[in-house]
Amino acid sequence: MTMVWLDNSIIVGTVNGYSLFSCVTGQSGIIFTLPDVSSLPQLKLLWRDWKVLLLVDNVGVLVNTHGQPVGGSLVFRRGGPDSIGEISSYVGVVKDGNMELYHKKSGGCIQKVTFGGEGVGPCIVANEEVGGGKLLAVATPNKVLCFRKLSSEDQLKDLLRKKSFKEAITLAEELEYDGEISKDMLSFVHAQVGFLLLFDLRFEEAVNHFLHSETMQPSEVFPFIMRDPNRWSLLVPRNRYWGLHPPPKPLEDVVDDGLMAIQRATFLIKAGVETLIDDGFLSNPPSRADLLESAIKNITRYLENCRVKELALPVREGVDTLLMYLYRALNRVNDMEKLASSANSCIVEELETLLDETGHLRTLAFLYASKGMSSKALAIWRILARNYSSGLWKDPNMENGSQDSNNNIISGKEIAATEASKILEESSDQELILQHLGWVADINQALAVQVLTSEKRANQLSPDEVVAAIDPRKVEILQRYIQWLIEDQDCDDTRFHTLYSLSLAKSAIEAFEAQNTHQNADVGKADDTEISANRMNSIFESPVRERLQRFLQSSDLYDSEEVLDLIEGSELWLEKAILYRKLGQEASVLQILALKLEDSEAAEQYCAEIGRPDAYMQLLDMYLDPQDGKEPMFKAAVRLLHNHGESLDPLQVLEKLSPDMPLQLASETILRMFRARLHHHRQGQIVHNLSLAVDVDAKLARLEERSRHVQINDESLCDSCHARLGTKLFAMYPDDTVVCYKCFRRQGESTSVTGRNFKQDVLIKLGWLVTQ
Repeated sequence: MTMVWLDNSIIVGTVNGYSLFSCVTGQSGIIFTLPDVSSLPQLKLLWRDWKVLLLVDNVGVLVNTHGQPVGGSLVFRRGGPDSIGEISSYVGVVKDGNMELYHKKSGGCIQKVTFGGEGVGPCIVANEEVGGGKLLAVATPNKVLCFRKLSSEDQLKDLLRKKSFKEAITLAEELEYDGEISKDMLSFVHAQVGFLLLFDLRFEEAVNHFLHSETMQPSEVFPFIMRDPNRWSLLVPRNRYWGLHPPPKPLEDVVDDGLMAIQRATFLIKAGVETLIDDGFLSNPPSRADLLESAIKNITRYLENCRVKELALPVREGVDTLLMYLYRALNRVNDMEKLASSANSCIVEELETLLDETGHLRTLAFLYASKGMSSKALAIWRILARNYSSGLWKDPNMENGSQDSNNNIISGKEIAATEASKILEESSDQELILQHLGWVADINQALAVQVLTSEKRANQLSPDEVVAAIDPRKVEILQRYIQWLIEDQDCDDTRFHTLYSLSLAKSAIEAFEAQNTHQNADVGKADDTEISANRMNSIFESPVRERLQRFLQSSDLYDSEEVLDLIEGSELWLEKAILYRKLGQEASVLQILALKLEDSEAAEQYCAEIGRPDAYMQLLDMYLDPQDGKEPMFKAAVRLLHNHGESLDPLQVLEKLSPDMPLQLASETILRMFRARLHHHRQGQIVHNLSLAVDVDAKLARLEERSRHVQINDESLCDSCHARLGTKLFAMYPDDTVVCYKCFRRQGESTSVTGRNFKQDVLIKLGWLVTQ
């Protein structure tokens, strides 16, 4: 019923199916059979691709010269066609007065053309098999129509005018795939579709197409956000694409015009006139507020995506500044602050009035800080901190009915101080830092310390100026700052060491007196809670007395006498002991340790550090005669005699002992002293005699070594140069190696041929050891 000759193959179609015959061998084979109920077989040679289209009902299968299927299949929507033709990259099929155009590679239906009504009868389509193949002829029973392929641009324009946006994009993608249009042209079509959808109030779809366009400039949407003229008016390209959409205008006007068009379409439909307005809008008209919100959200989404692109500086400035406008319109405070606090290209002059008038002071402060305008940013944070406490301003993020308002105020003030401290930590402007240090310290002293001790700034602050500027009531800030100077900055200025020690001493006295006052008053739980809270608010982890003691012991650069004068009348006895020790007043140290603190172990340890026996005698005398009407400390005296009696003179000890001291307490200790004294004397005699024996044995061993004889014959060799010794002068080392005198001079008397150095690695023979 149908036949195609392709190269050396002939494909034939019968009512049973399709077969392939070889013109070379004459053999045949079945490609596939047709079902029992099927349309008539049709074959179409696609001469451009040198393939054959086999029709099975409404499905067209492409095969090569060997009858093998290649590529995809074409599915015809109207069932089996009357006839098939080819033009360019498309296959045209006709049936019932309609022609449909299918893309050969993608299989998609690109276009539908109607040229006759129902019942027009069978039609035949034919294409040019010679020449350029630009025409397609369709014959009906009473006429012939010739079609030619329009230019790509005309096809796309026609589809866009009919608002067939999906078909236009599909056509553009296929044209780009076939190489008929460039990738830039595809981006151009996406942008054009996006603008048309934008004016049709389909904002989400519009922005999706904008994002698919690689050639569209972000500045093209600027007129939709800000009215002309403005700072970026000259950046907007004067390119209206194909003139299918109105010129850009603010989104409010776009929405208003779109709603007017919907109203007009409603009246026209009632009058029986067809319109191109979306049926969804006609059946359920949206509100102006919803449309405007959708427009702003989607334009915001587009600008957010543009921020990651490489843009010229003026365009980046426009994107970031207008993005802030849109965030403000949507009241997206978090996004405003995030943009302002990150690296951005916002124009401050365009935004500061808006943000100030609308009360977005936090965002304005972040923006000032990101642009290096620290003074203005700090001024705002100071205002916010003050307004938090007065209730004039509240953080929107903190407004929650379930939360305590006092906690909100505290959190708000802390946030303001924290953000201000971040700026101050990096600033080297000393005047600015000291100007704002006070209110930050009032809110959080730890933040003030971070500001003063920051390592982030390029130039450190003047210690004298800082110390002078710190509020005298903020003692812990002063102490922590000077501690940082001394410990971290290795400051060796005696003024700061003395100032630090005096400040710690004063705080220690106050803390000691306060503690005694509370203990004497026997206060209740409320006061204990208050003390605990004050301790928690401290910027130091350790108590002040511990810090004072540690510093007094570690530093030698403070004025000990000045500190001692300050604490002289206080009960800080251990601190006094440390200072007296620095001044070399041993007796005062022992009196404090032994009598005031009654710390016998510390007193004995201090005597050991002195290293003189008279120190123990002095301590013993203090125990036995404490003065000031205090009872003798016999137990401490016995402990001292028990631990260090061996190093004391028994006669002096007996002279010092008080007649009132019970004999049973001291008798055993004194006897032990005498026994230890005698044992020490006899032990010394034993050591002395043993040393004499060792000396005698050593002299004997040395004599034996020097008296050894060595026998040399004609065959004896030098252990170093291996020369015959003969009658040469030679030397022998303690490890029995023998060398000629020449090698001995080279080796030296300390190192043998084996490399052993007898000065470093001493040689010991068993015969040298003391055996008796």
